Amino acid sequence: MQLILVRHGEAHAGFHGPIAGPMGCAGLTSLGRRQAEALRNHLVDSGRVSADALIASVLPRAIETASLIGPGLGLEVSDRDCGLCEVHTGEADGVDWSEYNARFGSFDMEAEPDRPFAPGGESWNGFHARVGVTLERLARDHVGQTVVAVCHAGVIMASMRLLLGVPDPATSAHLRPTNTGLTEWEHDPTFDRWILRSYNEATHLLALDPAQERPDDAVVVWPADSTGMGSVDEQ
Repeated sequence: MQLILVRHGEAHAGFHGPIAGPMGCAGLTSLGRRQAEALRNHLVDSGRVSADALIASVLPRAIETASLIGPGLGLEVSDRDCGLCEVHTGEADGVDWSEYNARFGSFDMEAEPDRPFAPGGESWNGFHARVGVTLERLARDHVGQTVVAVCHAGVIMASMRLLLGVPDPATSAHLRPTNTGLTEWEHDPTFDRWILRSYNEATHLLALDPAQERPDDAVVVWPADSTGMGSVDEQ
């Protein structure tokens, strides 16, 4: 099967304002919608993807992106899959970032990989385990198909760590998936292995004005200088 992971468009999600779980996420910015529309037009004009299914995480920014690119694939969103979400934020969902440290205590998720982000949320190890199970399930359920999955930077980065066997993200170069960039994996069922076909295709964005890189997502990690969280993927 071919699995094309698409990062959502630019969103009202970062390191200021509400923590953007299912309740805190306010969807795409106007630029994020233009990015998704540019991808939709690219899919129509290029015929780059012939997909059998279009799915998205349950977070509003991913659902909105998937709905916008769907016409470019001739598909509607067929499933909302929680396995494609960013780190589950538990009781921190919707809490303002400025209140996080006082309520839940700052920490480095890589240094304490089994500590949940907040009560009811996920740890670093738990997040990666969940993404791994999701990739295995999609490969099993969609043999011989092409699936477009609209997800998040963290999921794309986790797929690279898990499927390429990166042992320790602290010792590796940082990845920075672009909003609406496409990363394509192919699963070979005969040998039960994955092949990376492309990473972060984003030529459809060339005609748009460059995004203003905000402090919120400049490094695609939760910055230690503002939250004490250490390296966890941007939302």
